[in-house]
Amino acid sequence: MKHPLSLALAAAIAGLSAPALALAQDAAPAQAAAPAQAQQDNPFFQASPLDLQYPQFDRIRDEHFAPAFDAGMRENLAEIERIAANPEPPTFDNTIVALEKSGQLLGRALRVFYNLVGADTNDARKRLQAEYSPKLAAHRDAISLDPRLFARIKTLYDTRASLGLDAEGTRLVEQYYNDFVRAGAQLDEAQKARLKEINAELATLGTTFSQNVLAEVNDSAVVVDTREELDGLTEQQIAAAAEAAKSRGLAGKYVITLLNTTGQPPLSQLTDRDLRRRIHEASVARGARGNQWDNTAIVSQVLRLRAERSRMLGFPTTAHYVLADETAKTPEAVNDMLGQLAPAAVANARREAAELQRMIDQEQAAKGEPSFELAAWDWAFYSEKVRQAKYEFDEAQLKPYLEMVNVLENGVFHAANQFYGISFKQRTDLPLYHPDTRVYDVFDADGSQLAIFIFDPYARESKRGGAWMNSYVSQSSLMGTKPVVANHLNIPKPPAGEPTLLTWDEVTTMFHEFGHALHGMFSDVTYPYFSGTSVPRDFVEFPSQVNEMWADWPSILANYAKHYETGEPMPQALLDKVTAAAQFNQGFATTEYLAAAMLDQRWHQTPAEQIPDADGVVAFEARALAADGIDYAPVPPRYRTPYFSHIMGGYAAGYYAYIWSEVLDANTVKWIEEHGGLTRANGDRLRATLLSRGGSRDALQLFRDFAGHEPDIRPLLVKRGLVATADDSAAPESAEPVPGNDD
Repeated sequence: MKHPLSLALAAAIAGLSAPALALAQDAAPAQAAAPAQAQQDNPFFQASPLDLQYPQFDRIRDEHFAPAFDAGMRENLAEIERIAANPEPPTFDNTIVALEKSGQLLGRALRVFYNLVGADTNDARKRLQAEYSPKLAAHRDAISLDPRLFARIKTLYDTRASLGLDAEGTRLVEQYYNDFVRAGAQLDEAQKARLKEINAELATLGTTFSQNVLAEVNDSAVVVDTREELDGLTEQQIAAAAEAAKSRGLAGKYVITLLNTTGQPPLSQLTDRDLRRRIHEASVARGARGNQWDNTAIVSQVLRLRAERSRMLGFPTTAHYVLADETAKTPEAVNDMLGQLAPAAVANARREAAELQRMIDQEQAAKGEPSFELAAWDWAFYSEKVRQAKYEFDEAQLKPYLEMVNVLENGVFHAANQFYGISFKQRTDLPLYHPDTRVYDVFDADGSQLAIFIFDPYARESKRGGAWMNSYVSQSSLMGTKPVVANHLNIPKPPAGEPTLLTWDEVTTMFHEFGHALHGMFSDVTYPYFSGTSVPRDFVEFPSQVNEMWADWPSILANYAKHYETGEPMPQALLDKVTAAAQFNQGFATTEYLAAAMLDQRWHQTPAEQIPDADGVVAFEARALAADGIDYAPVPPRYRTPYFSHIMGGYAAGYYAYIWSEVLDANTVKWIEEHGGLTRANGDRLRATLLSRGGSRDALQLFRDFAGHEPDIRPLLVKRGLVATADDSAAPESAEPVPGNDD
């Protein structure tokens, strides 16, 4: 999931320190610069009158964005000028609080725009994104590189102990100072000029990369001539493939659309090995095929520019720059953890592969045909067969019990109700940006409204790949706002009238993304800067991963795992098999993830002068995987570099965050299990000590506040089934803490 964007949305999109730019509040001067009728017609010029400032999707048109951006930037710069030129000595209120309240018009427009670019883009939005990315980068630089503004912030930072602030206020001063320094406030004028050039170019390159990825994932869909080749797919899937072909002017054929991961879901079902190969090869070739969407030159230039910028700011590489602001702090800490996990994961994957190869050999011998060597496009197909043989069930048995809305309302929502006491009610009176979305009011245990939640489940050509959460409105007592948050998935939409039946992975993804939503909805902070998921990237996945634990929690599973036609509960024997299979295929899952995470580190730990040109990108990737001992052909990286959207976006040098957060997750799950499991007391503790605090306190201190001890890597090794193969240094008897700073 991409890090959810809050009030400083534009800066986060560019991968910069966001909140220092506070693109959030109070629109007045710019309104005078726009015609009165235009202001009245444009829904962004005033806060939405709908509940909790829910966006007026029924009034918002694409032509509203540019005027709102232009007026919003003018207003924001006018606000910044008043703060920077204020003749009064700097105070917390006239500088920091004023920054927190600035940029309301621009913030409203940007949050809606970039959320729609991800969830439902079109040609007009793509053009606007390309046009305004460099303009917004320049706008951010105009604020973060203003020496007068930085001087006021530095004065407050240097005297913060005497300002009489509470802990959250003091932390806010410190974070603003850190953000401005990291944005280049201490550079000389020549360096600032070069930094502005770099930021503008990175903004343009990042937009082009993301648009190329979306275009090519659609263009790379595999065309299938005959129904026979689709043997193994369900009737519903075949009908969807026929509909996809028809929509592309290929009536009578079938189209297998791709997701933005290396692995593709149909590979677990298709019996036609050649078609599996075609799908896999189409997937891994994306972004490096020499066509109009080839991303290799963009990758090379982005990485060089990032490395140059980091060195200018005093860091030897991009990874050093990025990680200094995360809980990991150093590349060495990240390399150490990934290096502990990788050998055990690859060894586990090789054992799994040997089991798959035995099945291939047996099947081929039974047919009187020569065997073949397990390849990447065979793994999902034969691992599903092994799963069936070992646990006597397959995904097809599960899916009738996993209807999407039932999973959401009687699974995801039910777990939140049992653990936290919150409740949900669907709304049909609020406007939707797409007819496939659903909207719910969220109520706290005392009956008061907590938030509004938007659920956007289906894949479509206008939607980027993956799953993520975002905020349209973030909580802040300073601003008097409550959260409006959304979850986005990419579940294939069935033909009209057919139920949406989920895979188990899709179920856990729903629980995962709702963990992010809870993090946003439970926010209880004063300042917008700290709201919700505004935490380090290697911490943000932690609460969402914890929420996955309820997917197979017996009482929760029993409440939602019911046959979509008969209402009969999933048989206990099948429930037991789901639980027993929890560690199945973990060698593969861990290895494909670690390969991508370590590749990310290799790229961003490389100095600018060693970054290869476009024609060397693929070779660099191969060498990096080999050097880290994770180049196992049957298990390619979850993302290859030319379509690795995470690291070209907000997760640069940060894709390790998922496994880093999973260390905290595994510790937390263990604590909950040892203290009574699904109880309101445990939920209230997690909410009070961690989920409600956003970024208002040091992230690892929030973990310590909940768990009462330092993080230990061993529960993660047990969870992933790696403890038996990890050496003693990876699984010590005593707790091995994750490095980080105290509060």
